[in-house]
Parts: sequence; C-alpha cells; structure tokens
Amino acid sequence: MNTLPSQVWRTNIGSAPSQLLNYIDGNFVTSASSFANINPVNGKLISDVFEADAKQVNEAVVAAQNALKGPWGKLSVQDRAALIHKIADGIQARFEEFVAAEVADTGRPVHQARTLDIPRAIANFRTFADLAKTSHTDLFEMSTSDGSGALNYTVRKPLGVIGVISPWNLPLLLFTWKVAPALACGNTVVAKPSEESPSSATLLAEVMHDAGVPPGVFNLIHGFGKDSAGEFLTQHPGISALTFTGESKTGSTIMKAVADGVKEVSFELGGKNAAVVFADADLDAAIEGVLRSSFTNSGQVCLCSERVYVHRSIFDEFVSGLKVEAERLVVGYPDQDGVNMGPLISHGHRDKVLSYYRLAVDEGATVVTGGGVPKFNDERDQGAYVQPTIWTGLSDKARCVTEEIFGPVCHISPFDDEDEVINRVNDSNYGLACAIWTTNLSRAHRVSRQIHVGLVWVNTWYLRDLRTPFGGVKLSGLGREGGRFSMDFYSDIANICIKI
Repeated sequence: MNTLPSQVWRTNIGSAPSQLLNYIDGNFVTSASSFANINPVNGKLISDVFEADAKQVNEAVVAAQNALKGPWGKLSVQDRAALIHKIADGIQARFEEFVAAEVADTGRPVHQARTLDIPRAIANFRTFADLAKTSHTDLFEMSTSDGSGALNYTVRKPLGVIGVISPWNLPLLLFTWKVAPALACGNTVVAKPSEESPSSATLLAEVMHDAGVPPGVFNLIHGFGKDSAGEFLTQHPGISALTFTGESKTGSTIMKAVADGVKEVSFELGGKNAAVVFADADLDAAIEGVLRSSFTNSGQVCLCSERVYVHRSIFDEFVSGLKVEAERLVVGYPDQDGVNMGPLISHGHRDKVLSYYRLAVDEGATVVTGGGVPKFNDERDQGAYVQPTIWTGLSDKARCVTEEIFGPVCHISPFDDEDEVINRVNDSNYGLACAIWTTNLSRAHRVSRQIHVGLVWVNTWYLRDLRTPFGGVKLSGLGREGGRFSMDFYSDIANICIKI
C-alpha cells in the first residue's frame, strides 16, 4: 500500500483530531461553535471545524473590501500573476499533505487525488495567472461627424469582492477553479468550502498566508448553508458577485437572495447526463468510457453519465460487457492497490443514493448488477460505501431516469434511430454534458450540435482544456467559466472612448 504523510486518512489512530480554523484578514481565527468533519471510510472523526458566525462573515467581507484599496489593488498584472504562481508553488511543495486532506475528507482513491485533484488545482492557478498576463481587449475606430474620429477600447477592472461557495465532490479542484481566476482578475475573495470537505481549503489558506498574499485578499469561512456562513455570505450587501457549484435547488435559493442587489452570478448546478452509444461505435472503447463516466469518484461528479442510450443492435452485448467491467471494479480503502472506488461523501448521502436503489426496483428496474451495500467485515462497514449499480428496463419518465442521483449508477436503455435518441436525450430538465460514442465523423458533428447541453464529448469523457467554456443550460446552470469566459465574469468590463 501507498503511505501518506502525517495527515493520514485513517484518523483516530494514536492522535487527537485536528481543528480547522477560519482565515479572516490574514489571521486564523476560532469561533463560538464548531462541527464534526467525519471520515466516510470508517465513520471516525477527522477534525473539529469552527463555524463562522454572521459577525465573522461580515468581518471577512469588510477585510476583502479594504484589501481592494490597499497594496493588492495597486499590484500590476505581472506582479499579481507572479504571486498566484507562488501559490501554485506552495501547493506543489505540500503536495502530499493536500492529497491526504482530500482523501481523508472524501475517501477517494489516493491515485485519483494524486493524478487529478491536486495537479488540477495547481494548473488552475498557473493557467489563470498566465491568462491574466496575456489577455487582450477590444479596440474600435469610429468616424465622427466632424471627420476627426474616435477610438473606443475596453478595459477589465476588478469586480470587487467575490463570494465563492464550492461543493464537496471535487473539493480543491472546484474551489481553486473559482478562487484562481477571481484573484487573477484583481478581485478579493470570501470563500466557503463545503462543510463535508473543509480540509484542503484550510491548507490552501495556509499556503496563501505563507506565499505573502496580503491580508483580506483571500478569506476562508467554514459553515453550512441556511442560517450559517453560506446564507450570511450570499445575503451580504458587500459582495459584488457570487459563484456557486452545487445542487440546482440551492442555486435557485441563492439567485433569489442576490436578486435585490442585482449581483453577478455564475452557477454550475446539477446534471442528469446522457451517454449515447451508436451501432458503429468502437464497442470496447465505449464500454470503457461509460464505465469511467458512470463510476468515477463513486459517481459523484456533476458530469457523470446516469442515462445511457445504446443502439438496439448492440444493446445486449453492451449491457453484458459493462456488467463484467463494473463487477471488476475494486471498492475499498483509498490506498488499497488497484482500488477504483471509495465511499460516498457521507452517511446522509449514502441514504439518499440507497433510497434511489430501492425506488428503481419499485419502478420496475432490472438490476443488472449492484443495488446494495458491500460487506467488508471490518471498519469499512461503518463507512458510506455503496455498490456500483446498473439498471435496465425503466421508462424515460421514471424518477430514477429523470432525477439526479449523484452516485455510482447508470440506467441503460435501447434506441432505434438518431432522431429518436436526440429527442430522448434532450427531454430532461438538465443540460450539462453528453458523451457520444461513434466512429462516424459526420454523425459526431451532426448530433453534437443538436444536444441541448453546455458540453459534448465525442469518444471520450472528462477531457478538459481550461481555456474552453464550461457550464450548463436549464437546471444545470447559468453562465460560463473557463479561459476568457472566466476572465470576463470576474471582471468589470468598461469602454473608454477617446475623441481624436
């Protein structure tokens, strides 16, 4: 087995749990109340987390406002980018600590944290620092009635204080996806990580502090949503914009909270994503791809495929092949050799997913594989594990086919022709992503344009260039982030007109 450093994911073995503090105006501070951060592998306590109250959230916002007027607001783009690169260097220097923090909070396989979560967080800072240095604006020449003409050019200015609320499924990756471009554009930040995964964000605050980020530029507050730090942040009049990744229902609540202040918002919300396998697909590649897109991170990725449509001529062969591969997945300890899946994030989320496992049977599903809880006969039985699960036989209107489950599960359904499957894929309240498997290039282009989602993959899944737009339609979100789209969202874009 791989060995992790001092912040080992197996908690309560010879040491007391740690305490996670808030970071406000350059200081790590406690609060009057705290909550437990629980290890989903074995149900043991990882840390006590101090919950920021309304007064502390206000202090964080005021500190962020003041920082805009201080040295941070006077930094050149080049100097700001250099400091952001220093933050990336700090994460790299403490790489294994970040791995341990992510694994402890989520139970995800160690190799995933090492190859995806932490490298991507580093890349987020480096990418947006470089984009800030190289970004360009528009210039327009115009004629005037007196013949002298005028020049119009646009400039990007910081929006102000950005409120960041990030989810638990990819904690550091999605946290930095928002914090990095916000800082690169010269804003200050008040950020709340999920209460389910607060450890890596707290480590990041330490890195920010050690890197010399001026006090108030980055503030970290811990807590929950309603009647806690999240609600206090979204309702604060000092916030200039808010970016949120999470459930669609929560996004709707936040939108209402910021409406009176006409705040800028960017929402990446839920998904009920489809994968479409045409008869001409490379079957082995499609099976391997759908296996990844349905079960990666125990299905806890907003981009995962929960609806799979397979051409009738290859349906039985595909179902049989995916069943074989799903049953080969190793569910176990995060540092176990060959492990593919860890637990769900919490016992509460496990209960939700298991309720859908029961509902699917009630709705008439055929359980191809899985559908329950694995038995380990050790401490993992106190964790939040479920089995990777495949269903067939449900109608397109079944709740298990229309509602986001956010677990390691997919429903496979046959289709007969292209128009039919396009209509079925689009018949959803969500519109985040879709994966298409075909060797027909014309079909790939033709179908991709007709799918009502923000992101289409062809013969791949979860391949991301950070310069491209990311976001969904319908209940899956509002706005786009990534590359210049992030630079635009986190900037106040103004026009300057010069009479010649």
